Amino acid sequence: MSERMSPLELMTKLVSFPTVSRDTNIPLVDWVAQYLDSHGIENHRYRDPDQPKHAIFAHVGPMEEGAVVLSGHTDVVPIDGQPWDTDPFEVVEKDGKYFGRGTCDMKGFDALALWALVEAHHAGIKRPLQLALSYDEEVGCTGAPPMIEAMQSLLPKGSAVIVGEPSMMQAVTGHKGGTGFLTEVVGFEVHSSIMHTGVNAIMAGAKLIEWANEMNTENMARKPNDIAALFDPPFTTVHVGTISGGTAENITAKECTFGLGFRVVPGEDKDKWGAAYLKKVAEVEKQMQAVVPETYIRVTPKFDVPGLQPEKGGAAETLVRQITGDNANHNVSYGTEAGQFQEAGYSAVICGPGDIAQAHQPNEYVSVAQFEAGHDFMKKLIARLQS
Repeated sequence: MSERMSPLELMTKLVSFPTVSRDTNIPLVDWVAQYLDSHGIENHRYRDPDQPKHAIFAHVGPMEEGAVVLSGHTDVVPIDGQPWDTDPFEVVEKDGKYFGRGTCDMKGFDALALWALVEAHHAGIKRPLQLALSYDEEVGCTGAPPMIEAMQSLLPKGSAVIVGEPSMMQAVTGHKGGTGFLTEVVGFEVHSSIMHTGVNAIMAGAKLIEWANEMNTENMARKPNDIAALFDPPFTTVHVGTISGGTAENITAKECTFGLGFRVVPGEDKDKWGAAYLKKVAEVEKQMQAVVPETYIRVTPKFDVPGLQPEKGGAAETLVRQITGDNANHNVSYGTEAGQFQEAGYSAVICGPGDIAQAHQPNEYVSVAQFEAGHDFMKKLIARLQS
């Protein structure tokens, strides 16, 4: 395996591993480790203690601080129920596009980063380069923080992190933070004809969902500050995407479960939004227990992703702008691991091939032109690290 694979060969291999977030990613990480080993590149893993998932990271060049870190995630979203025209776990080139699950989000970048690490190693760069591949980004960016902590204990600290989420190779310098909760409402079943003697968990949960609607209305009406104005929409949003519960139309629902999440504008306190939600939960729970004391609401935190704050003269942003020539301001409302690197003391920016509109879609693709633009970026990065 000592051959130096092309970016397309690497992407094809990575996509062939069905690393859906609910499943293990260890076979992919094993293969990446073997590939790096074959080139004499020492690599390290963070092994999740609670599930069969690993992160992998590596360093080439001088063993000193100041590395550029290429950061990606190995997990992809499910294909369940999606009408694909090709095998999702096979890269298919057609009409100037590479189709396959993860080609855009974000195994295309992972392949380019892996290619760059091996090429930089053989080129004898003067400034170090690091690779960091996480897991569970798609379920709340939960795999990156322990990986980052492990990196800092084993590798010299990097100075600029490039998170390769699809950005059309533009420098994205800010994104919203996110925090999410699983809410389980436990009511009391009675016949719906005497519903006043029971507690309908769905109807109680609806009060919490209506609170989310009210917060969105209030936030939308508020004049945005300078930072919020950079985003679309220019305010913190509250969202419920899944809900389940109930037994039959004529029985008050005993259980209702839903996920509620916030996308928080940088500069606003995520914890305050969480506290406001818990205050509303306590209010609704009190109403429930006034009817049936043993009813309750359980709220479990699911993820907490910090926003990416625009940096003034940040090393990561400066580097990407110098390579791409992109001097425009770009901010996004989705979350990434960039904010987690920034929170750990790294300068961070988002720059990767592909359009975020293609992420998670059936027939997901990255255009050949974008993939080649990413390859050109990596070539220029290696040249800078050699000088």
